[in-house]
Amino acid sequence: MNAPVTTSVPRALPAEHRQRLMGTAREVAFTTGTRLFEEGGHADRFWIIRTGTIDLDMRVPGRRAAVIESLGHNELVGWSWLFTPHRWRLGAEAASPVRAYEFDATVVRELCEADPEFGRNIAQWVGAVVARRLHAARTRLLDLYGPYGSGGLR
Repeated sequence: MNAPVTTSVPRALPAEHRQRLMGTAREVAFTTGTRLFEEGGHADRFWIIRTGTIDLDMRVPGRRAAVIESLGHNELVGWSWLFTPHRWRLGAEAASPVRAYEFDATVVRELCEADPEFGRNIAQWVGAVVARRLHAARTRLLDLYGPYGSGGLR
């Protein structure tokens, strides 16, 4: 089912590209505790959250998985689908009931290849998300396991 186009999903894309991306979406729902993906698994889809919260987590040897970031309304869940070898770099779990738009990664990658401008905009959008997530992961891991006060940037 095609999802209605909304101006905020994702705002980083020009309207024409946002419409093209949203034209490939299907609506899905997850109950609390549902694992969307596991670190190391095949990244074949991604989501934009409509309602609810999804926790991103990272395996830490000898410890429980550490929650790196909690994502909510209009946030992208999953970026590993865009970069080879298409393996999840983190895990994800629904922290509350979630409604989201789901995208087939193969379809979106094909659209990116067919239209270089669309592909560039998608890559810039996802790249900005990756940069924010790397910063969040660094900060969170330092908060959890580093010396007091080491989580902030200097």
